[in-house]
Amino acid sequence: MNNNALRIDTAGFIARITLTRPEVRNAFNDEVIHQLKAAFEDVGQRADVRAVVLAAEGPAFCAGADLNWMRRMADYTRDENIADAGQLAAMLRAIYECPKPTIAAVQGDVYAGGMGLVAACDMAVSVRSAFYCLSEVKLGLIPATISPYVIRAMGTRAAHRYFLTAERFSAEEAHRIGFVHELVDADGLDTKVNELAHALTSASPAAVRACKKLVQDVAEREIDAALVAATVEGIAEIRASDEGREGVASFLQKRKPAWLAG
Repeated sequence: MNNNALRIDTAGFIARITLTRPEVRNAFNDEVIHQLKAAFEDVGQRADVRAVVLAAEGPAFCAGADLNWMRRMADYTRDENIADAGQLAAMLRAIYECPKPTIAAVQGDVYAGGMGLVAACDMAVSVRSAFYCLSEVKLGLIPATISPYVIRAMGTRAAHRYFLTAERFSAEEAHRIGFVHELVDADGLDTKVNELAHALTSASPAAVRACKKLVQDVAEREIDAALVAATVEGIAEIRASDEGREGVASFLQKRKPAWLAG
């Protein structure tokens, strides 16, 4: 099945959801968010699916928000930002709570909101050449909506650094801090992902589903409505702030933001 922004293939109890917008580095907008949410909800309920792979085409896995979407958001009111961020939060939660185990197959760079996609998956395999970045503070924003998932994936200590500095870091560093589980050469990505997927499909489906919920229940605070609402309000407020608007405007206009001028 092809939904324009993504493709869904199923074989051997494994569903593969592939982002298919390489011309924009698989950046997402409201339509892509809607399609991803629907895709994960669909495969999560299918009897012929026991594992899900999230992949992408082209040189980048996901560059975060689409520029045209950012241009529209630049003029959003606080209420519009709340509604917009709420859709992203719902999509991430659909990935995270998918009853089937999920694997991110990272074939290229991951920036900003794309980090949330990887973090929301249960496992991540990355090519060694990929780079990672939480770039939001450079735009006067914060990675609020993705934070429940990214902080769980990389840990609080690493989040303190990479949320605040917006440094680009290597796949080796992503592996060191636990954000990704395996590093492979580009020609070994499919092999390793398939190895993990087949391990998942060879186990008891009911036990795998129960184990996934066990980890979430035992090791983590529940990503509940209150936490999701707090992250949605956090990004909406800073998007509508003076520095948030200036940061996005300067990025879109390819100039330095006011706090770097002079």
